[in-house]
Amino acid sequence: MDKSTIKELLDWVKSTVITCVLVIATMTFIVCPTRVGGASMMPTYEDGDFVLVNKIGKKISGIERFDVIVFKTPNDETYIKRVIGLPGDHIAYENDTLYINDEALEEPYLDLHKKQLLDTGTLTQDFTLQSLTDHSTIPEGYLFVLGDNRRNSIDSRYSSVGLVPMEKVFGKTSIRLYPLDSIGIVK
Repeated sequence: MDKSTIKELLDWVKSTVITCVLVIATMTFIVCPTRVGGASMMPTYEDGDFVLVNKIGKKISGIERFDVIVFKTPNDETYIKRVIGLPGDHIAYENDTLYINDEALEEPYLDLHKKQLLDTGTLTQDFTLQSLTDHSTIPEGYLFVLGDNRRNSIDSRYSSVGLVPMEKVFGKTSIRLYPLDSIGIVK
């Protein structure tokens, strides 16, 4: 091999290594794709959707009510759910209405799902935070999460998930990557 071929080959190797390092660093510290498994977030996210998880905004000050987050459960499973309660919040559900600190809040992302119910029941059964967790308010460093498909979601209402510790949160998501006909920002 002549010197120009060796130089070109080394340039290709160097470019490939730099690209790999940048991709690994980006996926480790900034964003990563994640596959949605199951129907618990329907109709917002469907089983098999791929979403982009933003790891930068995972500090508690960066997570807001109604953000969709990806986290690890105590059973070491990865879940995607919507943040309903923040530290200091008292939560209750009554007649399919969410109450945070005794104030009724709208959940427009559930409207379509409620309209599609085949029966006259509620989408979300009545509960209080106290009845589920023995806490009157959400402790510091924890979040209360629910799936949008409330009748088919294992979430903070169940002891297998419970209140989500902030250190178990990977990040939040609002961008669907796949399927291609649904790519874009999701609210």
